[in-house]
Amino acid sequence: MVGKTKNLAQEYIDNPEKQKQLYKRTLIIVVISQMFGGAGLAAGITVGALLAEQMLGTNAFAGIPAALFTLGSAGAALIVGRLSNRYGRRMGLATGFIVGGVGAVGVVFAAVLNSVVLLFISLLVYGAGTATNLQARYAGTDLATNKQRGTAVSIAMVSTTLGAVAGPNLVDVMGSLAHSIGVPELAGPFILSATAFILAGLVLFALLRPDPFIIALKINANKKDMEINEIPKKNQLNKKGITVGAIIMVLSQIVMIAIMTMTPIHMGHHGHSLGAIGLVIGFHIGAMYFPSLITGILVDKIGRPAMAIASGLTLLISGGIAAAAPGDSLLLMILALTLLGIGWNFGLISGTALIVDSTELSTRAKTQGTVDVFIALAGSTGGAMSGMVVAGSSYEMLSLAGGIVSLVLIPVVIWFIGSENKQKRSLKEPSLNKKVKGL
Repeated sequence: MVGKTKNLAQEYIDNPEKQKQLYKRTLIIVVISQMFGGAGLAAGITVGALLAEQMLGTNAFAGIPAALFTLGSAGAALIVGRLSNRYGRRMGLATGFIVGGVGAVGVVFAAVLNSVVLLFISLLVYGAGTATNLQARYAGTDLATNKQRGTAVSIAMVSTTLGAVAGPNLVDVMGSLAHSIGVPELAGPFILSATAFILAGLVLFALLRPDPFIIALKINANKKDMEINEIPKKNQLNKKGITVGAIIMVLSQIVMIAIMTMTPIHMGHHGHSLGAIGLVIGFHIGAMYFPSLITGILVDKIGRPAMAIASGLTLLISGGIAAAAPGDSLLLMILALTLLGIGWNFGLISGTALIVDSTELSTRAKTQGTVDVFIALAGSTGGAMSGMVVAGSSYEMLSLAGGIVSLVLIPVVIWFIGSENKQKRSLKEPSLNKKVKGL
């Protein structure tokens, strides 16, 4: 078996054309799995807060479901990242999706039994699917070149759109199905989540062969053209890139989760139907993923920093519209949540590309998992605090505060650009000194 693995890896090392074919095949498999994964994550976003409000009898803790499944996704991100680093993307991603599906099944049983304890535990486990859906974006970058990374991330993300948009718009259908079999209506979408997450895991487990991460490691180990003298300076730049990439994704995640979590509650209090809420969240999730193809191209063409700044500005506009919109205006809520999704999309893809640029392949999956832990914890914090902020003040204040927080991205990115330019100048200095000495 070891000999077969070595021979298989050698085939790709010696053949750049086979590397390109595997890169394209990997993207196709990731696209298929993400279609299912997108449908799986939509349930928690759309009805998680409503289910908690129904079971707890108050909206003060309606942000708890988002906090729990994002907290669960934090632990899962770490585990999936380490599994992927050790055994490859196939094993890490398949395990994460299947565990998330088991959590969704637990939510359904919690609703049937009216058990808040089981609900909270199951939401933690359900978070594994959310974390895996997010980490799958890295699988397409393993064999991508520097100029393909933003686009590779975007292809993985845009494929999530089909399932993610369909999920919220199937709320009524799944609610009716659940009611017909004696399950509370709000638990219906979690039946869809369980099926979708498990299918996504099975697709990856069955088809992601050979594993792109393992092949990329073998190809990288075969390269011997690294200049030792450049390693310290490169590592210094890498640390800054990882830090800034993480900050971009963390801030955009906090703002997005906080506003998105309380929107269904806000709309429900203003008389909107479950179908209307599903429509708004459907537009939001679509905007989170559908623009990815264009975003990825822009990230590769005009740069990661420019798109990160665009993220901050878009989130600011979104928060302003959500704060100013009358509660009964469906059109303005769609606009605000669509811009919220686009701003998050800009931040996630630019931040992800920075992380991939700044990591060594041998530890890349582990680092990516660690960064996604902070993203998930940020989402958990945003989700938990959003209900308290609204209960203590208003949805409008929450939206406005979120928009203002997103502006922090701008000085962070400007600092990074300055550091990057300084690093580039320092890399040129030795060659300039040699020329001077030669004269």
